[in-house]
Amino acid sequence: MGLFSKQKGLEVGEVIPPFQLQDQDGKWVKLPNTIQQKGAVIYFYPKDESGVCTKEACAFRDSFESFSDAGFEVFGVNNGSVESHKKFQQHHRLPFTLLSDPRNEVLKMFDIKNVLFLTGRETFVVDKKGKVLHKFRSFLNGEKHIQEALAVLK
Repeated sequence: MGLFSKQKGLEVGEVIPPFQLQDQDGKWVKLPNTIQQKGAVIYFYPKDESGVCTKEACAFRDSFESFSDAGFEVFGVNNGSVESHKKFQQHHRLPFTLLSDPRNEVLKMFDIKNVLFLTGRETFVVDKKGKVLHKFRSFLNGEKHIQEALAVLK
């Protein structure tokens, strides 16, 4: 598919290519169309319910109001199923959208690097036009992603 052929990854200042994934409720979400009035924090993480991923998701949950007040939506993305995302969202009372990328197409489009056998962990902050304002990669420090994203909003 042409949409997913971009392999060099996204750099600060570039606009994210359009993509569409299902959320935890099975509804299709189109980005950047969905964020026309807001910005977005799009974070890629390896696995629902794993240790670092759960801490990261809960840190995004605990800071959700700060993102929302600044006019930014939060989207978590990995290859987990819609059902897995729904359970993860309910279990940890996550107030943001989780997107299912079952074939890792969007992950590849954003050039998220694998670490051993797991998909990588990277966060992108984009404005309401979909332009990348900041990106951050750290596999082991999930909570640092929230600090980095919040710093961009200030």
